[in-house]
Amino acid sequence: MKVGYLGPSGTYAEEALLRLVGPEPEQAFVPYPTIIDCFRAVRDGEVPEALVPIENSIEGSVNLTLDQLAAADGQIAILAEIVQPVRHHLAARTRRPFGEITRVLSHPHATPQCTGYLREHLPRAETVATGSTAEAMRVVSQSDEPWAAIGTLRAADIYGLEVLAADIEDARDNATRFVLIGRTPGEALGPGSFVTSIICIPPRDRPGVLLAILQEFAMRAVNLTKLESRPAKTGLGRYLFFIDMDGSRDRDLAVAAAIQAIEEQGVARAVFLGSYPRSAPSG
Repeated sequence: MKVGYLGPSGTYAEEALLRLVGPEPEQAFVPYPTIIDCFRAVRDGEVPEALVPIENSIEGSVNLTLDQLAAADGQIAILAEIVQPVRHHLAARTRRPFGEITRVLSHPHATPQCTGYLREHLPRAETVATGSTAEAMRVVSQSDEPWAAIGTLRAADIYGLEVLAADIEDARDNATRFVLIGRTPGEALGPGSFVTSIICIPPRDRPGVLLAILQEFAMRAVNLTKLESRPAKTGLGRYLFFIDMDGSRDRDLAVAAAIQAIEEQGVARAVFLGSYPRSAPSG
């Protein structure tokens, strides 16, 4: 079975996918250049599943992933999650003094995670955003300019780059949460702990709408692990809410009852994204 991921080869998404599904034939992993392309590939049936980043412990949510989930309006589900430790490395075509480097390329979430290091060691270098950390490595490998890239050791090896500095991230507990998306949510009935994700879309803007949503979970002692608002893209002041909670809609009555109550009372339309196993701690 083919599985898509945010590519090219050498991204943190590929590393996370290897941890999630185990070693697979190379042709089973299909890289896509952007998160939007990953969603399109799943929606159009090019691949049944794809792995995309959704949240970083330092930079917060990946808004593009949240917006794509909202735009799918329940047609794309979350099947699994994996939390991947992030270690950033600075690499270039040849080993050179930092003072000669004029540009540092990386994904727009990765560069801010190394702000302290870059300010201290490469204060004059221009930072440039790329679609992924591996894409930054690929671009640097094909250029004769004195550029460097921030990414994985795997990407540096794939594209033949010299690692100038290892572990340049500002926080050692840096990690990214990835989600496996597909077209049909699976049943979460087995042993272990689960996460349920929904989007709450209020029908109109009114006082206390968020409180009304949260009360349904509080009354049933459902623990929320994530709450984030995003523009509904239907006008100023209109928002929708992404909510993650402990438990499975398929086997936890309190979770199912809270989601049902939100719908039945007209507080908001609850778009079910899936109940899926919680990511095991990384080694």
